[in-house]
Amino acid sequence: MLNMPMVIKSDGSRDAFDERRLRNGMMRALEKRPVSAELIEDAISRIKKQLLGIEAREISTRKIGDMVMHELQRLDHVAYIRFASVYLSFEDIQAFEEVIQTLAAEPTPEMQRRQVPLIDEDE
Repeated sequence: MLNMPMVIKSDGSRDAFDERRLRNGMMRALEKRPVSAELIEDAISRIKKQLLGIEAREISTRKIGDMVMHELQRLDHVAYIRFASVYLSFEDIQAFEEVIQTLAAEPTPEMQRRQVPLIDEDE
């Protein structure tokens, strides 16, 4: 993909950005969740836009994972937990509980989508 930064994997190797891998990872987390294809594609587009906007020629898989986490948190809390459990390598149940408590303190993505925005986020 043109102008996309190279991806630095955790083992230090570099690879070209692969949109299919991004989409597959998100789709795995969102499997059987009530999130429309349009919302998923919008999230992927936002991540790609961020990647195109960075000045560095390389980006770590960790930073891309953080972007995915942010988008999944906006889309669906269950998908966010699914992805986080692998991405953050939870060691014990307490790590799960901490993330769940944080999510429980904020409105669900469904509630947020029903609210009328006061400003356009895309500007």
